[in-house]
Amino acid sequence: MSEWITGRNPVFEVLRANRRQIKRLWVAQGAKQQGRLEEIVQLARSRQIPIEEVKRNNLDGFNPHHQAVALETGAYPYTDLESIIHLAESRGEPVFVLLLDLIQDPQNLGTLLRSAEAFGVHGVILPLARAASITPAVVNTSSGATELLQIAQHNLARAMDRLKEAGGWMVGLEDSPNAKPPQEINLGEGIGLVIGNEAQGLRRLVREKCDLLMRLPMQGQIDSLNAAVAGSIALYLARQTRF
Repeated sequence: MSEWITGRNPVFEVLRANRRQIKRLWVAQGAKQQGRLEEIVQLARSRQIPIEEVKRNNLDGFNPHHQAVALETGAYPYTDLESIIHLAESRGEPVFVLLLDLIQDPQNLGTLLRSAEAFGVHGVILPLARAASITPAVVNTSSGATELLQIAQHNLARAMDRLKEAGGWMVGLEDSPNAKPPQEINLGEGIGLVIGNEAQGLRRLVREKCDLLMRLPMQGQIDSLNAAVAGSIALYLARQTRF
């Protein structure tokens, strides 16, 4: 099955990562081939990828914000949980994994993946069903971070058990009375940070699998943050503690 990735940064990261099957590159007629677009064309030529100049309205059908470029690719290459654990071990680092419990909005997923890549997680675990997957919209929202991450689809409860065996504490992000503030949790150890669904939060079994629950103290009048913002802040706090 083919997918069309649009936007200069996402297309560049797909080409740079070189993990997908690449079929062809479309560039809008009249677009100035400079900056990132020039880099995209050069990468495509170096890999002998067919390049076609097309009318802009051909690109509009994929995404009105295509930025004059679209790349036809194969499906996203998911990894597996063991490869994520092996990556942490090969670096001599305690596991640092993001687990997403039924995140359904593609924009939230893309934002969380972009933060995960920026803050150095070893991998991301998505559920096998009932959640957003890695679609072109998610690739675009993540600005191509999907292509630089190890992302696996796995039963979340079983993944949490396996990560515990690999030395990780499962930390669920939840605004509840028994949740601890970040300063009371050692985020510098091996951790799996678990983010719940936008509306329902963590599912019961997933919450029970967590070793600790963490909340983000707030001082303003807004009483909650959405999953993408809260998760990104938690990833940053963990990153600051680890390094």
